Amino acid sequence: MIVEKTNIKDCFLIKPKVFKDKRGYFFESFHQEKFEKQTHIKTNFIQDNESMSNYGVIRGLHAQQGKFAQAKLIRVVQGKVLDVIVDARKDSPSFGEVYSSLISAENKYQIFVPKGCLHGFSVLENETIFTYKCDEFYLPSSEIGVYPLDEDLAIDWGVAKGEAKLSDKDVKNPTWKTFVSGIF
Repeated sequence: MIVEKTNIKDCFLIKPKVFKDKRGYFFESFHQEKFEKQTHIKTNFIQDNESMSNYGVIRGLHAQQGKFAQAKLIRVVQGKVLDVIVDARKDSPSFGEVYSSLISAENKYQIFVPKGCLHGFSVLENETIFTYKCDEFYLPSSEIGVYPLDEDLAIDWGVAKGEAKLSDKDVKNPTWKTFVSGIF
């Protein structure tokens, strides 16, 4: 696997080595020792999640805070997404920076999202299946979020204007400025 640094501290794009032949393909979707050797990050994933969504759905931007903060390893099993990470760690050298990458069933890329970063994705194909591993259990009372269409973040989600579909919860999340004013 090839592990590439991103502009966000401790956030990595992972490109697995895929073996293809006439029967199909094979790849290691995760190997803890190889991951730790290349990233110098020790993690123990304890929960897997999966969602299926159609074109235009935007999920995020979400994180958990405090001792329940989650690191995540995300990938797409079917379809394609634009995955987005925003560094919300106030002491991070990359605080406030945004990273995005196209990940798909075709390219099999994965992204390691460090604790304290907001995460979201937009769905670019119908019936996209998105999965991720977490190193902490989900706890609703520790969840935080930012409105994904906030003009100050200026994220191009790759979804046609007027076709973005957000949950009621995400529509009610604070803007980046409001969020930041609450963490300082």
